[in-house]
Amino acid sequence: MAAQAAALLALLAVLVVTHSGASALPVVNNHTSAVRQLRGGGWQAAKATWYGAPNGAGPDDNGGACGFKNTNQYPFMSMTSCGNQPLFQDGQGCGACYQIRCTAKNNPACSGEVKTVMITDMNYYPVARYHFDLSGTAFGSMARPGLNDKLRHAGIIDIQFRRVACNHRGLTVNFHVEAGSNPNYLAVLVEYANKAGTVVQMDAMEANSGYWMPMRRSWGSIWRLDSYRPLRGPFSMRIRSENGRTLVANNVIPANWRPNTDYRSYVQF
Repeated sequence: MAAQAAALLALLAVLVVTHSGASALPVVNNHTSAVRQLRGGGWQAAKATWYGAPNGAGPDDNGGACGFKNTNQYPFMSMTSCGNQPLFQDGQGCGACYQIRCTAKNNPACSGEVKTVMITDMNYYPVARYHFDLSGTAFGSMARPGLNDKLRHAGIIDIQFRRVACNHRGLTVNFHVEAGSNPNYLAVLVEYANKAGTVVQMDAMEANSGYWMPMRRSWGSIWRLDSYRPLRGPFSMRIRSENGRTLVANNVIPANWRPNTDYRSYVQF
């Protein structure tokens, strides 16, 4: 009996220690994401690696798990990054902007200059709580003049990062109707949102219906609407950012819409 009591006390001690250790870290879930927690905060520690071509935008197709197109062009300009789950958040973190820097304490080739990157892809193999797997261009941009390749040769470094507002000057929110869309299935990529940069909900309204139909996230920054009957354009689109702000683009997708086509709105956060 004494042995059983001792074993029970030991088990309770383990449970208490485990619970105390777990409570020391903030819980990260889809409702209180790290992306939201980081907004407006100070510098935090992270690991950085890089992938793709040394002077590339990351993926060979200039895309990524967020679904953004042409990430080698404005406003991305190849300054992109994969984020691990606390940053990517199953696509909820797509489009978020972060300032990054590394100093000579991190690597002698580091400049200490602040650079801005956008989350465009998913990092499936994190090596730290916050892990930015940067494009070759973004990783090298943190180097002192002429030492870009030397810094990239390090492979993995410690960096500091903080969440900042996105500012895509000269751009309004764009809606790209994805390939494969048809009268009963509408898939739309939303991109170039300022401020928070992320979209947490998107709704569509058919012509003259007066009713907003909630869309669901398909993957990344692509939202979908499935219908048992043919949908009727033009479509108005409503998006909500993580800070609660809402934008409406009236009749932005015309009645004669086509798959794999951009439809630029006149609205912006």
